[in-house]
Amino acid sequence: MSTRDERHEDLLSALEVIEQQPLDERAPAYAALHDELSRRLAESPRDATS
Repeated sequence: MSTRDERHEDLLSALEVIEQQPLDERAPAYAALHDELSRRLAESPRDATS
C-alpha cells in the first residue's frame, strides 16, 4: 500500500470515528481534523509549476 493510500485510509478512519461520536462532540472533532489537515497542507512541498 502506498503512502497516499495509507493517508486516505487514515482520513476515512478518522471520519468514521467522528461520525460515531455524539452529535455535540462532532464539531470539535471536525475542527481538530481540519486543523491537522491544514497543517499537513501547509507543510507539504509546493509544485513549482503552480
